[in-house]
Amino acid sequence: MRHPFLGSLSRELADVGVATLRYQFPYMERRRKVPDSPALLTATVRAAVAAATQHAAGLPLLAGGKSMGGRMTSLAASQQPLENVRGLVFFGYPLHPPNRPGTERAEHLKRVSVPMLFLQGTRDQFAHLDLLRPVCDGLSPRVTLHLFEAADHSFHVPKSSGTTDAQVMKELAGSTAEWARRL
Repeated sequence: MRHPFLGSLSRELADVGVATLRYQFPYMERRRKVPDSPALLTATVRAAVAAATQHAAGLPLLAGGKSMGGRMTSLAASQQPLENVRGLVFFGYPLHPPNRPGTERAEHLKRVSVPMLFLQGTRDQFAHLDLLRPVCDGLSPRVTLHLFEAADHSFHVPKSSGTTDAQVMKELAGSTAEWARRL
């Protein structure tokens, strides 16, 4: 929740008119390395959505997250729609562990009923594009895939790319706001 990436992203989203609610999974709060059970993680997502609904009554609501936070949000939404949520946004969806390509982590996405935005770096070791593109194509038209050239899972880009991390962060926020306006 307090990671510098999430802080920067929240500020950039605010600059384009998108408010955020950041929250912590219990295992992170306890400073443990091993994630909680999927049941506890998805319950945490549901509690965060309920808090956002209460604090932002009447505003359009998106849910999502960075990496595992996004995956757990999609898992929760696949089990039962998230109340008042119009769409899901994934900042670096972890389709598979590094060096273990596969698409099993995407099976539940077929049961998500709201539009989804995948913001993904082309160098992301957690989502090889030759696997992610077909997953997204199979979920069309509910899915938008927005690629960030040369960005890794943390949306870091090498200097040789001609783009800066700050530019990528602005594009992440701008793309999210533009997509949300179309919902």
